[in-house]
Amino acid sequence: MVTDNSTPAGRPRVAILFGGRSSEHAVSCVTAAGVMGAIDKDKYEVIPIGIAKSGQWVLASGDTSQWSLSSTALPEVAPSGRTVTLAEVGGEHQLIVTEPNAVPQELGSVDVVFPLLHGPWGEDGTIQGLLELSDTRYVGAGVLASAVGMDKHFMKVVFESAGLGVGPYIAVTDREWLTDAEAVRKRVDKLGFPVFVKPARAGSSMGISKVDSMEGLDAAIEEARRHDLKLVIEAGIVGREIECAVLQGRGTETPRTSMPGEIAVAAGEHQFYDFAAKYVEDGAAALSCPADMPDEAISRVRELAAVAFDAVGAEGLSRVDFFYTPAGELIINEINTMPGFTPKSMYPQMWAASGLAYGELIDELIHLALTRKTGLR
Repeated sequence: MVTDNSTPAGRPRVAILFGGRSSEHAVSCVTAAGVMGAIDKDKYEVIPIGIAKSGQWVLASGDTSQWSLSSTALPEVAPSGRTVTLAEVGGEHQLIVTEPNAVPQELGSVDVVFPLLHGPWGEDGTIQGLLELSDTRYVGAGVLASAVGMDKHFMKVVFESAGLGVGPYIAVTDREWLTDAEAVRKRVDKLGFPVFVKPARAGSSMGISKVDSMEGLDAAIEEARRHDLKLVIEAGIVGREIECAVLQGRGTETPRTSMPGEIAVAAGEHQFYDFAAKYVEDGAAALSCPADMPDEAISRVRELAAVAFDAVGAEGLSRVDFFYTPAGELIINEINTMPGFTPKSMYPQMWAASGLAYGELIDELIHLALTRKTGLR
């Protein structure tokens, strides 16, 4: 059990939570496999908890091969006749297994939850709110930061208020599209083509389309609406894609930033850094870290990444993405408060290139969570 700012006297029990109800279910499974394969099991007791697409919590296998991703099969948490719940019993946060016509089974206390969930119902503040309500410590951003970081519209509003450079965009609600689609088309036309049509609250490049002319706009909007009825449509920006990993400082220390990295997408089918390039096809994308930029620009990327982290009130970890224009301007694209976290993902790769190995990064994130109280802070 953890109280106040203390850490457990024995080996902390870490519940790794993955899967979930969003379209990024498979990515979450792959992320969990990476963490389970690298976490120091001599230091932590690991309890894998999967969330099926139905929302059911189940005891999951710790066999990482079960959660691998390939071009032909996507991993998925299967529903079970046994449901896991998190409850406070005797002053401790206990995992309880229930099943029909059986006495509930206590699995013991949990010291910290590592919510490796991407997209809605996991990365958007919902699971964070549940953990706050149960007074359970967890890795990563809190309720508000998670919600703002998930919504590309309000994220941009917060960035603009913090003085960060944001590219031209419009937000489109479901009501606007259904009642006056022509007005939406006119607003997009003013942005100029190409544009990127994105679900406002999805990640891993799900539902994103590059549109080069008005003829392709409606189809792209409908594709994005399959993932979210609220959309963000952004003007295309000529520039290099630069990313920076941010890690919360200890105590009152300022956020730590990695060396910036640059994504290079192989020529061919990928017009941008899409889902397949990120997760499926080996060699479709490569990371250069540190990015080939002047020292002044590198320092500026790291400075602005920390500003973005603080602007949304992030905790734990985040990845901040920028466009670096030929004129040397840095335009922020987005912040991801629970970035892809497989060993080949950009966030841990940038930290590895900056001197912090994958296992050490996991250890640091758990330490930050264990020493952070829940509730208002």
